[in-house]
Amino acid sequence: MHLVIITGLSGSGKSTAAHALEDDGFFVVDNLPPALLPPFLTLSADSGMEQRNLAVVIDARNRDFLAGFDLQLEKLQAAGHQVEIFFFETDDETLVRRYSETRRSHPLAGSGSVADGIAAERKLLLELRGVATRLIDSSGMNPHQLRAQILRFVRSDRDVPSLQIVLQSFGFRYGLPRGSDLVMDVRFLPNPHFVATLRPLSGLDPAASGYVLNQSDTREFLNRFESLLDFLLPQYQREGKSYLTISIGCTGGRHRSVAVTAYLAALLRDRAFDVRQIHRDIDKG
Repeated sequence: MHLVIITGLSGSGKSTAAHALEDDGFFVVDNLPPALLPPFLTLSADSGMEQRNLAVVIDARNRDFLAGFDLQLEKLQAAGHQVEIFFFETDDETLVRRYSETRRSHPLAGSGSVADGIAAERKLLLELRGVATRLIDSSGMNPHQLRAQILRFVRSDRDVPSLQIVLQSFGFRYGLPRGSDLVMDVRFLPNPHFVATLRPLSGLDPAASGYVLNQSDTREFLNRFESLLDFLLPQYQREGKSYLTISIGCTGGRHRSVAVTAYLAALLRDRAFDVRQIHRDIDKG
């Protein structure tokens, strides 16, 4: 099984990493004692999760978390599991500022200052830092940048789509879909509703779809929109975005938006994107 161990200094971005991996399909457990790693993997395998990536957060909240860690790591590797250790750190100034902003106490500060807690934690984690497979310094990174870096690491050796796309058609008369990242209005295109033989059909019917897609205005729009997507999608991927919702709207959500959405879905699937197609209002008109 593929296991990512997330560890490092408190306040250095471990929670951001855990959330990023969870969004990417990992099963994530927070604050797991090292002694429970072997039974955790055994239980995961017995539950039919052999093909699923796993991640655990192990840090100084568990005061004895380093006890026996080397032995547990050896057991996991001897059992054939692929184990990666992501060690997060950042400079003292950034850590002090983050604790000041959140007004939280450092887990190792005790009766001392945040700076004292940071120094104690650096010393405690020094040996673990030495066996990490990746050292990740989050100094100067915002959460979006850190998330993007984490996803690049875990996706680099996997042949999977790095961006899931939801394409949905809708009718403006029924309101904008919630959660849309991009909204495109195609009410300017010729409307099959005003063609008696096409009105009963939907935009999934070849006759109605052909009427919409073969218009010169539609072809020009699709060429321009494809160029926009060619620019935008790599930008979203670099930002670490794991899913994107594109909503295409016409008046009733039955003809034009449906035909355009179906066309774009086929186009993006041909480009190896993971695409889900929804026609929200197709049966309302």
